Amino acid sequence: MKHIVILVGSLRKDSFNKQLATIIKNKLQHIHVEIVNLNKIPFFNEDEEFPTPIQVKMIRNAIKKADGIWIISPEYNGEIPGVLKNALDWLSRPEIKNDWETGSVLKNKAVTISSVAGRSKGLHVRTALSKLLQRLGMNNVYDLGTGFSFNQQTFELSKEDDQLLQQQIQTFIEPHKNS
Repeated sequence: MKHIVILVGSLRKDSFNKQLATIIKNKLQHIHVEIVNLNKIPFFNEDEEFPTPIQVKMIRNAIKKADGIWIISPEYNGEIPGVLKNALDWLSRPEIKNDWETGSVLKNKAVTISSVAGRSKGLHVRTALSKLLQRLGMNNVYDLGTGFSFNQQTFELSKEDDQLLQQQIQTFIEPHKNS
């Protein structure tokens, strides 16, 4: 892979999940990594789908150029945060009205999942995302991905967590290295 887009399901400026996105970006120095901001996307509404809002077009263009997508998400009440679900709803729609044959920019894209959460390590959100991404026709690499716990003061990867993340990186990047 030469280009990865990271979607973070948290709007909080210093969220642990955004910190994880930065850690991943720093580990992938030989790859172009783009962390996409989801905070300007309007709520999905079929009445406003066309013409497509510029914020959605910008994210679609980033996804089209990418070889893979890395989704990093907190777990809100055991589910996918609204901002991330909304972005995936927009991205799952065709770019051209009623062009269901071509499909969405997500179709057949390689994707992997990570989460920073409490004791569950985001297992519920990773499970929900895995099912959703399969429904969207994506190629989910590394099954449920990786989950990490946090404490309320800091977020740092332990040696074990760093090894898990490194294994996920290798599994996600290596088979698609020349993409």
